[in-house]
Formats: sequence, C-alpha cells, structure tokens
Amino acid sequence: MGSWLPLLFPLLLFFHAASAQPGFLSLDCGGPANFTDALGLSWTSDVNFIYGEVANISVANERRKQYTTVRHFPADSRKYCYRLDVTSRTRYLLRATFLYGDFDSNNVYPKFDISVGPTHWSTIVISDANTIESIELILLASSSSISVCLSNATTGKPFISTLELRQFNGSVYFTAFENQFYLSVSARINFGADSVDPVRYPDDPYDRIWESDSVKKANYLVDVAAGTKKVSTDMPINVNIDERPPEKVMQTAVVGMNGSLTYRLNLDGFPGFGWAFTYFAEIEDLDPTESRKFRLVLPGNPEMSKAVVNIEENAQGKYRLYEPGYTNLSLPFVLNFRFGKTSDSSRGPLLNAMEINKYLEKNDGSLDGDVISGVILLYSTADWAQEGGDPCLPVPWSWVQCNSDARPQIIKLSLSSKNLSGTVPSGLTKLTGLVELWLDGNSLTGPIPDFTGCTALEIIHLENNQLTGELPSSLLNLPNLRELYVQNNMLSGTIPSGINRKVTLNYSGNINLHEGARRGRHMGIIIGLSVGAAVLLITTIVSYLLMQKGKKRHPEQEQLRDSLPVQRVISTLSDAPGEAAHCFTSFEIEDATKKFEKKIGSGGFGVVYYGKMKDGREIAVKVLTSNSYQGKREFSNEV
Repeated sequence: MGSWLPLLFPLLLFFHAASAQPGFLSLDCGGPANFTDALGLSWTSDVNFIYGEVANISVANERRKQYTTVRHFPADSRKYCYRLDVTSRTRYLLRATFLYGDFDSNNVYPKFDISVGPTHWSTIVISDANTIESIELILLASSSSISVCLSNATTGKPFISTLELRQFNGSVYFTAFENQFYLSVSARINFGADSVDPVRYPDDPYDRIWESDSVKKANYLVDVAAGTKKVSTDMPINVNIDERPPEKVMQTAVVGMNGSLTYRLNLDGFPGFGWAFTYFAEIEDLDPTESRKFRLVLPGNPEMSKAVVNIEENAQGKYRLYEPGYTNLSLPFVLNFRFGKTSDSSRGPLLNAMEINKYLEKNDGSLDGDVISGVILLYSTADWAQEGGDPCLPVPWSWVQCNSDARPQIIKLSLSSKNLSGTVPSGLTKLTGLVELWLDGNSLTGPIPDFTGCTALEIIHLENNQLTGELPSSLLNLPNLRELYVQNNMLSGTIPSGINRKVTLNYSGNINLHEGARRGRHMGIIIGLSVGAAVLLITTIVSYLLMQKGKKRHPEQEQLRDSLPVQRVISTLSDAPGEAAHCFTSFEIEDATKKFEKKIGSGGFGVVYYGKMKDGREIAVKVLTSNSYQGKREFSNEV
C-alpha cells in the first residue's frame, strides 16, 4: 500500500499527452511510468501529480499493468477532478474503470459518484473486490476541456483505475439531441463471438469494447431460444457507413434455426429514453430460391413489428452493413426482445451486433461558472485554484458556497489569506448573487471596484491588504450591505456621507481616510434646518402678541411696532453663519424631501425625514406630529 502524501487541496490533473493513436488518451491512474500494452495502446502515468494517494493492488487472473495500481482520495465533502483537453464540437468516447482490489485493506466496498463537469454521470457501487467496473459515455465536447470528478463517497474512499478518451470521426453517433444529452453506454454486444474475449482496439479503430455473447453473468442474454446457432465468415465486410462497427464483429452472428432469436438482459441506467441500433450483414450463402426475412418483436411496442428486415436487400448486397435502429426509444430496465421470421422466409433471423445507450441529460451548471473561471485564470498556479469542474456542482469548491437553485449561483467567496496579489479581480463584480465576500489578509492593491451589480452583497471583508484610493460612494448603492471591513489598507479621502448610518464600518489603520464634517457641526445644521420654519412661525406669533399689546398702550406707534420684530428676526437670520438656522419655504422643504418620502427617525413628538437640497446639502426635517399642548411645548423647547 502507498502512504498518504500531503493532501491540502483536491485533485486537478491537466493532460495533453501525445499518443501513438491520434485522438486517444489512456491514463493509468496511480501508475509509476508510461508504457505500451499488448494491444498497442499507449498509457500515460499521472505519477508527476502529488494529489491523492497511490495504492498497489494484486488481483488473481489480472495481469494488465494498468490494473496493478489505483489512485484514491479522502472520503470528504470535496470533489477530485481530472481535466482532459479535447477539441470543441467533436464527439468522444469517455471510459472509466474501477478495480477495488481491497486497496485500503478495509473490506468495505466503496460507493461514490462520478460526474462530467456539473453532470452526474453514475454512482459507482463496488460489490466485488476482484471485478472491474466499467462505465462509458459518448459526448459532444462543448469547450476545449472536460472535467471528470469523483465525489460524495458514502462508504469507503473514492478511487479510479483508468480513464480513457477516444475521439470519433465525422458523424459517428450524431443525434439531434447531443447538445442537451450525453449517451451513457448500456450494452454493446458482439453476437456469435468465438470466445469470451471482447473485441476492441486495434480491431475497432475507435477502441469501443464489444462484449462477447458467450460471457456468462447474471441477467445477461438469458432465455435464449432453442435452435440458436453461431455462424461466421472470413469474407471482408463493408462497414464504412454510419457507426462503423468493426469488421471482426460483423464477421460473426447468431441465427435462429427454428425461426426465432430471443434474449433477455438488464439495461444499466434504464428505464428511460435511449438510442438503440442493431447491426446486420448477410454472411451466409443463400440459394437464389432462399430468403431471410424477419421482424423485431418488442413487448409493448406493436408498431415495431410492422417493419420487415431483409438484410441482403436492405444492405444492397451480401457482406455489407445494414444498421436499422431508433434514436429516441423508451426502454425498460429488463429488456425482452425477439426476432421472428416471416411466413414467406426460408431462413431464420440473423443478428451480428447491437448497441443500446441511454440519454443522460446534461446539467448546464452554475450561472457563475464562466465568470469564476476567468478569476481562477489569474491565479492558475495557486493551490486553491486547482479543484476543477463546476464551482457549485455536484459539490461546491472548498472556498465557495452556492445557493440551491437548479442553476446555482455563488453566494459566498472565502479567499482570506490566499496570497492574492494584484488588483481585486473585476470578475467578482459580476457575481450577481454574491452575499459575502472575504478577501482579507492578502496583498491586493489598487482601488476598491464598483460592486453596484452585486445587489445581494451584505458582508465585505477587505481588511489587511494594500488597497489604495477612496472608499467608493457606489457602496451606498448596495441596499443590503451591513458589514464593511477595510482596516489596515492605504485608503484615503473622505468616507461617503451616510454610510455609517447603515453599515458596520471599520476603517482603522488607513491614516489618510477620514470622516467628513464633525458630527457636532452636522447636528447644528440639521437642527437649524429642521426647525427654521418653526422659529419663523413662533417669532411671528410672539411679534403679533407684542404688537397687540403695544396698540393698547401707544396707538400712535402702531406702524413702527408692527414692523420692527419681524425685521429684527430676518436680519438676525440672514447675518448668521452657515451652520445657523435658515428660513425655507414649504415648497423647498417638500421638494428636498420628495414630499417626505424617506423616514429616518422619530421621537420627541415629531418624525424626522431625509432630504437633499438642490445644492447637494443633506438635511433632516423634523415635523410636529402631536397637537397636544405638551407636544407643542416640547417641540418649541427643541427649537
């Protein structure tokens, strides 16, 4: 057994290895060195990557070098990914194999998930330590790389023995649904095989594995009809159309000597909709008076029995491929099928091969996948940037939290003390679902970017960096912001007015960053502006009472007494400094407060509203709300 290497972060392997077979990549997971096997396939080791652990295994009757080691990973909450370089808009066969071999000496059969990017591919369930589990997927590459990830171990540890990639040419396995669905291979069978060995490379130039119909295992090609006979030929077969099955497969077949071929088998991954094709070639010599005609009988699908197969006629000759099938067919888990000869046929049905694949719906992944990939490119060599796959699916990266939407968004980034340098990545401002951003304890420089697009942001931690510039006023545009930590940077200028009222702000350690006017001066302005109208009103009332009293004692001075108090008040107000009271019209107050739209406080028999004058000055306007004598008196005292 191997020993654990330091495992600080998940696995991401980048492979673009040269291969003797163009478009082929064969990874020997955990293998110590590159080698070429007996089939002529070139295998590449991942020995140069330290992530994960390598274990040696030994299984009876298994001598292939790629099955003497495994690479395995912790049973934790992370995913461990291989990244494979591909050509976009090209179809590939992807194959992964797993030979447990009791590598951890636990006798606990592992169970874990494997995914392609954000799409769940399969759950690997080991039930025999000495049996190879193999899964295959046919896919159309939509970008320049694909990620294959192991995760979600429920028992044992996730592991892998081999990972293989095979490129198809032309329109092989084209479907109208390939942009939305993968094809998960369920059955690929060589009928009439002369041994239990599968047919693959070099007989199949695409290295598809055609399983022999002679293999004996549970629920595999059982209920075989009496009179089923194997036939073969050495004659060349023209297979250069459609899916191009290998000639060796098409040179063997089974024939129903009693007029029918029947089989039953379990289809992995079904029930569901699938792609099902049969492969025929007439490899027997028929007399001119003989014919071979038959129908497919599928329980529950009577329409399929209407079509008659005449191989030689359909293929336009002997030793030529004919491949009828269905590109979108509903199939059960237990498939029973029969080929029966027609009443006017002299020969029984013949079958060379068949292939059944299940449609696997692609997951489009996180809405933030492309954005965060751009951020990672800036730190491509950093340990934390190596996790691979989709940021949220099937499990999130260790430094990311996502919501639970069908197409999730990133809601938290935790990149504290990750040795980040340079400016704050602009891509972060495009994470529209972001709620928490933790970038503290790094070496980030430059200004704080505009996060206006991140309207869900509540918490921003940028402390202990080397940020410069001002604290942007755009922070006031974040309606949910409640916590802003920027201490110990090199910020300067004035803190945006009003941010302290809505946000817990820590800006200590920025010696050139300060608040605006002192609170006492602001209070003087606020009080003066808020009660200016009240001062004028009260002064007018007092003046009126004095004049009434003066009229009684000195009627001849009525005009003079009537004017002096108001003139004196106006003069006093107009000569006062800017912080003192000022008279406003009711129209100006209504316009500044947008007709008392935004309430910012209350108390002392009045409600306080926010306003902004045309010259940019911010004001608070307190309005008397109680008509009681006590309320008016308290209001007057405050004035």
